[in-house]
Amino acid sequence: MTTKELNRKDFASDVEVKWCRGCGDFNVLKTMQSVLAKSGRTRENTVFISGIGCSSRFPYYLDTYGFHTIHGRAPAIATGVKATNPDLDVWVVTGDGDALSIGGNHFIHAIRRNQDIKILLFNNAVYGLTKGQFSPTSEQGFVSKSSPEGSPDQAIRPLALAAAAGATFLARTSDNDPAHMTMVLEAAAAHSGTAVVEILQNCVIFNDKVHAPYNSPANRSEHLLYLIDGEPLLFGQEHSEALTNKGFSFTIVDSETLGLMTHSTQSEESHYAYALANLSYPEFPVPVGVFRAVNRPTFDQVIRQQQQRATQKHGEGSLAELLKHNSYQRVC
Repeated sequence: MTTKELNRKDFASDVEVKWCRGCGDFNVLKTMQSVLAKSGRTRENTVFISGIGCSSRFPYYLDTYGFHTIHGRAPAIATGVKATNPDLDVWVVTGDGDALSIGGNHFIHAIRRNQDIKILLFNNAVYGLTKGQFSPTSEQGFVSKSSPEGSPDQAIRPLALAAAAGATFLARTSDNDPAHMTMVLEAAAAHSGTAVVEILQNCVIFNDKVHAPYNSPANRSEHLLYLIDGEPLLFGQEHSEALTNKGFSFTIVDSETLGLMTHSTQSEESHYAYALANLSYPEFPVPVGVFRAVNRPTFDQVIRQQQQRATQKHGEGSLAELLKHNSYQRVC
């Protein structure tokens, strides 16, 4: 019996894609389909789970299993799916509003548990589905329908929050760079544990070109810092500048400076990844690539070990016997 080699179209459903013309989500969808096909994963063992928002229509457009759940709760559903069937490849698709506002606690707790799920966070710094309100990642002063005088809030840095929660895999990429996105998604797919990938995504209707000052083709070389494990933190035209540590943060120096620090994804402590995740334009280049990738027991592995120990100690047990147990109280 031969196994058919799958291609991108095998992971595309027949559902009409209902995103605005020019939306960055199209590139992410196409790249994700290609990554799944290349990985050798099967459609029947792959699950995409989303909350509410434009990006959360993702499961409809993939010929895999999926859930379109309620606002902010996708990580909780994904945790249950993976714990129940650890053989599944479980992905969460969410947006900056869905994950970081109403879903903030679920986002944090999924990460700290290190459940073996992959979280794709589409960040366009606006609520698009509800027609243009400021979101948790909108910069202070952002003018929108819900902030006509400018947003009064400080923006959340998604990867800094994830680093503080102890994420074992952190990465960032852009919707307009499919080659780089492919590399990042493949690395996330290979990771055992919670992988958080921030995707800088463009909303052409309500926040067009929000990331363009640093991630447009014309500005990338000057304002993006491509993270390469074991290499110096170089950026700028012809890599003329570099980052080096200054206390618990960074400073910009000439790339010819001796003793430049090198990027390491393997740091056991999350301080370095946290500091990288807090770098922002225009003061610093915006880091993209894999920030952190470390190994730690996953939530489902810990649960399985607990179950095995309990079974060895107490036997298989019986639900009927449990229900008949005398240790109960009558509530009148």
